[in-house]
Amino acid sequence: MNQKFNLMFICFIAFSFMSNNFAQESNTVKDTTKTVVSSQNPFFESSTLPFQAPPFDKIQDKDFRPAFEKGMKVQLEEIKEIADNPEQPTFENTFAALEKSGQLLRRVSLVFNAVTSANTDTVLQKVQEEIAPKLAAHYDAIFLNSKLFKKVDSAYAYRDELKLDNESQKLITYYYDKFVHAGAKLSADDKVKLKKMNEEEATLIAKFINKLLGATKAGALIASDKSELAGLTTAELDAASQAASERGLSDKWMIPLQNTTQQPALQSLENRETRKKLFDNSWNRAEKNDENDTRAVIERIAKIRADKAKLLGFSNYAGWVLENQMAKTAEAVEEFLAKLVPATVSNEQKEAADIQTFMDETDKNIKLQPWDWNYYAEKLRKARFNLEEDQVKPYFVLDNVLEKGVFYAAHELYGISFKEVHNIPVYQKDVRVFEVLDNDGSQLALFYGDYFKRDNKSGGAWMDNFVLQSKLLGTKPVVFNVTNFIKPAPGKPALLSYDDVTTLFHEFGHALHGIFADQEYPSLSGTYVPRDFVEFPSQFNEHWALYPSILQNYAINYKTGEPIPKELVDKIIKANLFNQGYDFTEIVEAADLDMAWHTLSADQPEQNSDEFETASLKKDSLFIPEVPPRYRSSYFMHIWGNGYAAGYYAYLWSEMLDDDAYDWFLNNGGLTRENGDRFRKMILSRGATADYNEIFREFTGHNPRIEPMLKDRGLE
Repeated sequence: MNQKFNLMFICFIAFSFMSNNFAQESNTVKDTTKTVVSSQNPFFESSTLPFQAPPFDKIQDKDFRPAFEKGMKVQLEEIKEIADNPEQPTFENTFAALEKSGQLLRRVSLVFNAVTSANTDTVLQKVQEEIAPKLAAHYDAIFLNSKLFKKVDSAYAYRDELKLDNESQKLITYYYDKFVHAGAKLSADDKVKLKKMNEEEATLIAKFINKLLGATKAGALIASDKSELAGLTTAELDAASQAASERGLSDKWMIPLQNTTQQPALQSLENRETRKKLFDNSWNRAEKNDENDTRAVIERIAKIRADKAKLLGFSNYAGWVLENQMAKTAEAVEEFLAKLVPATVSNEQKEAADIQTFMDETDKNIKLQPWDWNYYAEKLRKARFNLEEDQVKPYFVLDNVLEKGVFYAAHELYGISFKEVHNIPVYQKDVRVFEVLDNDGSQLALFYGDYFKRDNKSGGAWMDNFVLQSKLLGTKPVVFNVTNFIKPAPGKPALLSYDDVTTLFHEFGHALHGIFADQEYPSLSGTYVPRDFVEFPSQFNEHWALYPSILQNYAINYKTGEPIPKELVDKIIKANLFNQGYDFTEIVEAADLDMAWHTLSADQPEQNSDEFETASLKKDSLFIPEVPPRYRSSYFMHIWGNGYAAGYYAYLWSEMLDDDAYDWFLNNGGLTRENGDRFRKMILSRGATADYNEIFREFTGHNPRIEPMLKDRGLE
């Protein structure tokens, strides 16, 4: 399997609007909440924990709804005061005031987004569906407020006369663009229409998220006879038994579904019927005509988005979304994807022929099917490179990879260090917390890691903030990573595949983007950047997983204590380009589907998702039965539930950026503190304070080049 970019595409980033181990710092800010409220709700006041970390030991499910309601009420009071201010609009009384508003709502939203994604329950799911349309209406009440927009528009018109610093100037442009993008220039009647669309879409998105969680849980493969799972290792069987036991299933084995179409176990399962069953469970998880079927929901979301785009003056939703991205237009994205299709499909066809030939030699009269590809590709990889997963995993123990790999690379590049703390409350017992210290020993951030799969956790891997960095608010970053690694049986080490290793490095690249945030204003801070730029730091960080000095520090065999031998590393590197046609094809297919859904015009009727998906892939020469898309439309969480609508191409676009930037590193001395500090200063710490194309040109000295990506993929 692809060793660099296979599991990284499960990543998505959720965006939303004292102890003895810590020195107390002035990292709090006076809360602007004016209404007198009960202190019994932990969200009503800023946390007294270090870095204002969430007091999870005090937070209960019942606290969220009243905190949301109070947060919205208080922010609208603050917005009214800004809009009603009789004084001439200035930067301070308009834009800085907007940045200071809504602190209670921001506080509860960030925590709620985290727990509903990583540790939800039926109570929170109900709140999620109830609060989604209310939040949509709340933000419409701000960004469609004509009186407020007049102030923003007025200040924007004479912004150059205000003699502001670059970041403050950027904030004015940010708000003006955000208001216009949200529909501030629409007529009163059209604003009413837009508000209804936004509320319905928000309700449907919440329903989709919860339906998909239920569908994924229900789709787990349950085996009553261990022989059905022949091919799995003892550790994997133990984990499957433990997973079944946690569901209350005795004498059974369970393989939970990952969020992608293909499942990791498919490369090992020897029983073809079991493979087909697991694949079918995945492929059809949300298409069973039951309460978890998502098709009607996504079809309606797509139609609402097309109608909304027309109302806002765009030919399709992608045009509206891409207006403020690096790519700028749907045409630019489609042209970019079209450049990738020929070489990608050509490679896939060669690989399919190789695998079919291999199958013909070993298992006669079997035609290659989707549930066969990874199994036979793995056998072919073993034969070709003499490399087996069991050889690799003992060197990749989660704790070592995290602390001696991910953290060590960050220390070598940027000089930062990490200290695990145990007196910060967490939302689930497996979550770990680390204090992040800068190279001068000063406190920089808090980092949380939540690594094991649970039934109440969304699939995939992601990073987000509990607390945003902002000099204006006096807050430092509190960030977290979430993954879905299989939890080992008690007393056993958590062993990772190399794909898991790259996922860990990838998500921590996002974390570094948040940790190094150095902005005045929260709206411009850290990872609050376009989708086709935000994946650049994360994918760039993956390169260090195989960097010799880093790899030798963390890849230690847990049984023997020996470092990973050079011959095994060489095999991993050579195998890195194996199966690239397949891996790249399933990703390009998913990006193509995303664009197809979001280039629908308002004049087109609501689509039948299955028919639309097939027709779209055929139109772009990407309908390849043996290589299904990485995400089927009905469980494409990125585009229906996590803000990547018309943005899944961003992973490929950012891959172009990250490979080009890494090429710069290799041509300028590789991993050095000087290079790391330069990357931190010019990329990681900039937030949304400058033009992203200019940022990239400043760092590399040229516009993004696609050649390093094609070389890294073996697609030259």
